[in-house]
Amino acid sequence: MCGRFGFVIPKAQAVEYFQLVDADYEPRRNLAPTMDIPGIVQTDAGRVLRRFHWGLVPFWAKDRKMAAKMINARSETVAGKPAFRAAFKKRRCLIPATCFYEWQKLDARRKQPFALMMADGAPFAMAGLWEVWDDPDSGTPLHSATILTTEANALVAPIHDRMPVILPPDSWAQWLDPAADAAALAPLLAPFPAEGMRQEAVGMGVNKAGNEEF
Repeated sequence: MCGRFGFVIPKAQAVEYFQLVDADYEPRRNLAPTMDIPGIVQTDAGRVLRRFHWGLVPFWAKDRKMAAKMINARSETVAGKPAFRAAFKKRRCLIPATCFYEWQKLDARRKQPFALMMADGAPFAMAGLWEVWDDPDSGTPLHSATILTTEANALVAPIHDRMPVILPPDSWAQWLDPAADAAALAPLLAPFPAEGMRQEAVGMGVNKAGNEEF
């Protein structure tokens, strides 16, 4: 599962690191479901970072109520799930991050939050899908996204049994290409190597969605 993450680098650094032609986002340390999150898509002009509602709403949905339950998509079943299969074929994105958070159970009442990140502290990209849903009442389009998950690697496993799919930079172009064969993308949906990551315990302030001070 990936239910909380942060992306805090300055815009100029994001543009250079992810090779963007445009970027619209606000650095946030504690992004939670139903908030707007950053997502990188491929356009004719190049890679663009846009804002997406976190919680995918399929184009065929009657309303947006299901969004809160659609923050993650299991990589093992994403190609066949009705809510995700169309996006998996044609609407893939990168969700940029500097860390994601998971909680380790200490006892019946306490959980310790951890930040999981790259060993060198560099930004990274999680595999995402996006959709456009037209609100039948207002006619306003909603751009939404979900994050793919996979089984945990050896670093994450003691904290949680799932983790986001983290894509190495040399796979970004393939993942973003809408013409890429979905079946050929399967090898990318694997746990990121544990030796390339590290963890840090963080304060309980992260438990409050949107709180930036912890």
